[in-house]
Amino acid sequence: MMITASTVARLIGTGAITLALSACSMGNMFAPAAAGPSPMATANPTAAELQTGTNNALPAIATECPPIKVKPGSEALFYYGKGKVGNARDLNYQAIIDKQSRNCVVSNGLITVKMGMVGRLLLGPAGNQTNVNVPVRFTVERDGVALFSEKYEIPVTITPPNQSEEFVKVVENVAVPYTGGEQIVFYVGFDS
Repeated sequence: MMITASTVARLIGTGAITLALSACSMGNMFAPAAAGPSPMATANPTAAELQTGTNNALPAIATECPPIKVKPGSEALFYYGKGKVGNARDLNYQAIIDKQSRNCVVSNGLITVKMGMVGRLLLGPAGNQTNVNVPVRFTVERDGVALFSEKYEIPVTITPPNQSEEFVKVVENVAVPYTGGEQIVFYVGFDS
């Protein structure tokens, strides 16, 4: 393929027009900045204006939301019929935690958390349940001390012919005093 001088000229012209039009949409970005200080640089708000601004300010989202973890030893729940614990053939159902998540907001010395989990209930060989209440506990620990610990019974309905169902639990508005530097951890797990 041979490129002619007219093709090169046409491409250069098209590029120049495109550049000129894009510069128009950007404003005058090549012009020097206006002389003099910005109006905000010389602003002197009164104490009343500062207080009004503080009261109306939106809460800051925590830059580092503490982690949420599955409590060691509470990752799974096994239920056996007739007290035959450990025999796989007598397993009625088991539940596992698939995912956990949290969201934090810091305001007025408090960290407020919304935390949740997604789990799955699976019927075992001896399982024929259609309704099960799964015990889940959410805990907030600061420096190894529990500040919040609540158990929830989550109803799970299994509709035949399904052998498993997903369940979800979200806990909102858990507020913990927060000054920064503390070791805060959120936990979720099954409560037997």
